[in-house]
Amino acid sequence: MVAHDGQLGGNLGKFAVKEVKAKSIAIIDDKTAYGEGVANEFQKAVKAAGGKIVGREYTTDKATDFNAVLTKLKGAKPDLVFFGGMDAVAGPMLRQMKQLGINAKFMGGDGICTAELAKLAGDAMADGQVVCAEAGGVEGPHAKAMDEFKAKFKAKFNMDVQIYAPYVYDATMAMVAAMQKANSTDPKKYLPALASIKHEGVTGTIAFDPKGDIKNGALTLYTYKGGKRDMLRVVR
Repeated sequence: MVAHDGQLGGNLGKFAVKEVKAKSIAIIDDKTAYGEGVANEFQKAVKAAGGKIVGREYTTDKATDFNAVLTKLKGAKPDLVFFGGMDAVAGPMLRQMKQLGINAKFMGGDGICTAELAKLAGDAMADGQVVCAEAGGVEGPHAKAMDEFKAKFKAKFNMDVQIYAPYVYDATMAMVAAMQKANSTDPKKYLPALASIKHEGVTGTIAFDPKGDIKNGALTLYTYKGGKRDMLRVVR
């Protein structure tokens, strides 16, 4: 229902070169399936967009000391550092980047795109320094439908929408539409209908590619200002 990690890393790589205009890019990942995977897709997209990779280093998802890795990369003078991993590692990494005088943009996927990142990085995070993305996002005419969904959700459950609630709702309604189309609740009959469906949901037009991934999956890009997330744009 949302863009997968390949699309996440790929779109960030393209954005780093085409929009941020980064000239020299360094990559660090935490060697997890998520972190390394999204970093690999980012690297491929940077190269495809004509960008320059000046270093690729590795850490772990439990690490707290990045001085050796960062000192090695500092000599390459990157103007952007991409980190494939989670906020718990990214925050301290930003602190040590500042201590070492690495004045570079910092980019990552949904693993770092949290409110906690600002707390973990503290005053080491400059306004506009970090660019991150999370799967999903609406724009144009679908923004109104999303606002209406959020209002109904709040009225019914007395709580704000959690990030992927609208996508779970759309997943359910897409399955219902497929059952109606197939006139059956038998998976053998309605799953082929689901594979070929085109359903207008709260989050946009829902259709799937041959692998079952959402077509034209959206990502929402954010930065941080005053320690709080600030939406930049929706990209596809």
